[in-house]
Amino acid sequence: MTTVTPLFNISELADNSAKGLELNQRNLFAVSHKGQIYLYENRCPHKGVPLEWMPDTFLDIEKQFIQCSTHGALFTIDEGFCIAGPCSGARLTAVACEIINGQLCLVE
Repeated sequence: MTTVTPLFNISELADNSAKGLELNQRNLFAVSHKGQIYLYENRCPHKGVPLEWMPDTFLDIEKQFIQCSTHGALFTIDEGFCIAGPCSGARLTAVACEIINGQLCLVE
């Protein structure tokens, strides 16, 4: 059985920005990039630490990559693939989501 949990209205997330979320003690973040929204676990694959610099600050200065605040590792936004840093070749954990009636929803 599939469970759908609304997270937030997509109008709250501008393109080339990110938003941290906590749901049932699970830390997640959403990134809007080129008209798509991606949802990931908020955990660096290298040390398991949260990725953001400050609340909702997950992207590098050019807003082209997700950047780990602890190690500076860079991850592609669309696939969560690490292209630079101590966990090069690893991936962020993607989380299944859908946009339903203007809401980003977690799908489990």
